[in-house]
Amino acid sequence: MYGKLYLVPTPIGNLKDITLRALEVLNSVDLIAAEDTRQSLKLLKHYEIKKALISYHQHNEQGRSEDIIKKLKEGINIAIVTDAGTPGISDPGSIIVSKCIEEGINFEVLPGATAITTALVNSGLDTTKFLFRGFLPRENKERKIIIDELKNRTETLIFYEAPHRLLSTLEFLLENLGNRNISICRELTKIHEEILRLTLEEAVKHYTELSPRGEYVLVVEGKKEEEIKLEEKAKWEQLSIEEHIKKYMKEGFDKKEAIKKVAKDRNISKSDVYKQSFNL
Repeated sequence: MYGKLYLVPTPIGNLKDITLRALEVLNSVDLIAAEDTRQSLKLLKHYEIKKALISYHQHNEQGRSEDIIKKLKEGINIAIVTDAGTPGISDPGSIIVSKCIEEGINFEVLPGATAITTALVNSGLDTTKFLFRGFLPRENKERKIIIDELKNRTETLIFYEAPHRLLSTLEFLLENLGNRNISICRELTKIHEEILRLTLEEAVKHYTELSPRGEYVLVVEGKKEEEIKLEEKAKWEQLSIEEHIKKYMKEGFDKKEAIKKVAKDRNISKSDVYKQSFNL
């Protein structure tokens, strides 16, 4: 009979932020695979849990996943933990889940601590829709590709960032997104937790004068609907109604649909637009 794999979230700072179920699982498994065994040992010692530990991090995730699958097939129950938060979210975990699915091995993902939702709710920004992109790439060319995909999204944007790259990332976001509102969450749930709610311009100024310390979650306001509408209007307001219809037809819309879209854009009746379309 196969063993079972558990993905167990651990506190992102305060050691009390662990569920009773997580402690129960950590006490019951045969083996714990940890992103950093030294870090996980502190948590286990705090809760007087004595278990065998093996490393499971981004540099050995592929090979170690094969080892874990083999052990699971031998009937060994295993828990995956990261330094902080939920395995698989900007941390090892997704590869082993895929392999379990392929091999038909039972696994269970426990709910628990994650910096994403903690920072999002703290931000005061829109929580009804959001996009999480983890750490942006180091190279400007690579992160420019990602930000170009995100800059017109209306969802709240969430990123992780390290202290030594924080100022550079804030400058990059300001240059590419404009002066949006941002919430900067530092050391969440820890003694020195700090949450700043300001604009990107203010954030750049703040961290130009102050050296960043700790781990950061950046929660950035999505693009405003009003801004999108103004940009769309700018694309056609210099066009005649006939040119406006042609524009949509060139984009692949048939004449009827183009007339409907022009009427909506200009907030006029379809019949008024139709009168300008006889030559099309």
